[in-house]
Amino acid sequence: MLTALLLYLVLGSVAGVVAGLFGIGGGLLIVPVLIFSFELQGMSAEVLTHSAVATSLATIVVTSISSMQAHHQRGAVRWELFRPLTVGIIAGAAVGAMIASLLSGAMLQLVFGLFVLAVAVQMALSLKPDAGERETNPVGLAGAGSIIGGLSAIFGIGGGTLSVPYLSWRRVCMQQAVATSAACGLPIALSGALTNIWTGWDNPALSDWSLGYVYLPAFAGIVLTSTLFARLGAKLAHSLDGAKLKKFFAVFLVLVGTRLLITNLMGN
Repeated sequence: MLTALLLYLVLGSVAGVVAGLFGIGGGLLIVPVLIFSFELQGMSAEVLTHSAVATSLATIVVTSISSMQAHHQRGAVRWELFRPLTVGIIAGAAVGAMIASLLSGAMLQLVFGLFVLAVAVQMALSLKPDAGERETNPVGLAGAGSIIGGLSAIFGIGGGTLSVPYLSWRRVCMQQAVATSAACGLPIALSGALTNIWTGWDNPALSDWSLGYVYLPAFAGIVLTSTLFARLGAKLAHSLDGAKLKKFFAVFLVLVGTRLLITNLMGN
């Protein structure tokens, strides 16, 4: 258990740095590392992927609060966009978490692996959507929020990889898009984590110290270090070559996604 706790502390620190560097949240790193860690711990294959996703969302609940406050203090959050987005996000994230609970562990890993590879391609090639319509309406924002929330809850991420491109497409400046996306991470994570606690409640395959699908030792270890190191990542972002770092991280995502796909396709 001590070795596992040390791993979670290290994972939290690295995830925090990644989140600070790229502004995409740590879920893309936390989920695959937790999957591999839970496999080594001997956690049931039936629930380990669900636990990785749920635990990642639970950590984002905590880390997104400090991120949201920091962006709010700079006046960068577009609250008039956040509010209608959140209406859709809360519903979408709950539905997404319920959909994930219906998938087998192997299928959830396959879906996550494909998503990770797609993000890797986007990061490596710096793909960005062309500018769309500037005008927005509450119904459209709520609809977009439901899709962002649903996919984010399935993959265990804070939504930055989806909401930042969407807001940029809506011609929101990048600083405000990142800030508003960071604020959206809280309702995504809160709705997704609570739904995962409910859907995983009393599952006999879960390990001790689990609250629904959320594995509390991993949650505690990651939260203790991720917020602190996110500040370090934000500072490094201003002194390091972001383009090269994104390509290195894209390579990591390719390796992770390929490993998940091969393992599960061969297993089937």
